[in-house]
Amino acid sequence: MTGYVRNLAERARLAQREIAALDSPSRVALLEAMADAVDAGRQDILDANAKDMSRAEGKGTQGAMLDRLKLDSARVDGIVQALREVAQLPDPVGEVTRSEERPNGLRVEKVRIPLGLIAMIYEARPNVTADAAALCLRAGNAVLLRGGSEACDSNVAIARCLHRALESRGLPPEAVSLIEDTGREHVLELLQLSDLIDLAIPRGGEKLIHFVAENARVPVIKHYKGVCHLYVDRAADPDVATRLAIDGKLSRPGVCNALETMLVHADMAADWLPTALAGLASRGAEIRGCERTRKAFPEARAASDADWDAEYLSPILSVRVVDSIEDAIAHIQRHTSDHTEVIATADDQAAEHFIRAVRSSAVSVNASSRFNDGGALGLGAEIGISTTRLHSYGPMGLESLTIERYVLRGQGHVRHPDLQ
Repeated sequence: MTGYVRNLAERARLAQREIAALDSPSRVALLEAMADAVDAGRQDILDANAKDMSRAEGKGTQGAMLDRLKLDSARVDGIVQALREVAQLPDPVGEVTRSEERPNGLRVEKVRIPLGLIAMIYEARPNVTADAAALCLRAGNAVLLRGGSEACDSNVAIARCLHRALESRGLPPEAVSLIEDTGREHVLELLQLSDLIDLAIPRGGEKLIHFVAENARVPVIKHYKGVCHLYVDRAADPDVATRLAIDGKLSRPGVCNALETMLVHADMAADWLPTALAGLASRGAEIRGCERTRKAFPEARAASDADWDAEYLSPILSVRVVDSIEDAIAHIQRHTSDHTEVIATADDQAAEHFIRAVRSSAVSVNASSRFNDGGALGLGAEIGISTTRLHSYGPMGLESLTIERYVLRGQGHVRHPDLQ
């Protein structure tokens, strides 16, 4: 079916012009209509998701992938709420980020405008269908969605709700285009459309993201995995450190902002570490540790070299005892995925040193790694997270779906008046 995706992209690009022409109140009303439509279509969405879940379970899917796929009434509530939250976010389109008058009287401004047509390639999470649409449309873009085959029924049901909302506002449903045929060849076709697609955002497992990055001729924003670290400093409050470890590892182990490795200053190893690891283990965590960790907590399995680079997506935590903050930073620099690093400390100087030394997209001081999320950071629903240093770094919200251009305001200004 050569040209199937190109045809969708061409129609979506035309639809984007109508979305970009809307004023901010109209885009707010559109997202509110989408929230109403998803709420009204709740049962259709849940029925479709039940089919996806049954098919996935029949194939032996389990663990984090199954959790990401599952929708229940509470998660549909979350989709509706995210649409409403994005609707109420400040509109970045038209924002003047720089304005100055040159010596010749020429006014120079930098102004935010929509990126254009965004391609989303994602796995498992059907809520991404609505989240991506909300963020793209709120920022004046159109979106071309390619979800995974495991969530195809759920994605179609959600997209149908969004289409009804667009049509109810007299807007082209192609502004939210879903590639319903999930054949792999269509992903390859999508990634070649450099004349139509302004940005591709893959969201899913490391294998998918590598495939997109290696085959794309369009710009790609990506992150491969989340190997997030917690460093428990010698000056850490023991209760705070315990709270950060439990929340970071166990509140939802299958997400990219969950902790994977804990680094513990040797001064904390004798008294705090055995109790903390026992508490984690009693809540279902498997501990893999270095020799010094296993001396403090003999129940730990021996950590291999591969464990320090692992994104487990399950309740497994690798633990290493270090002699200094410099050793902790050196470990992070060797093994970071540039996602999230956390320090537990009551020493302000240590905290500032840690912030300056690590380069990841988010650094937390005495706050859980789980806060590196668009919703928790006030972005509303996030379209993805970037650990590539392009125009966006970290969770991507509305502002990340715009670019800045120059607007010049003159009064007949010319560069070479002597030629007139």
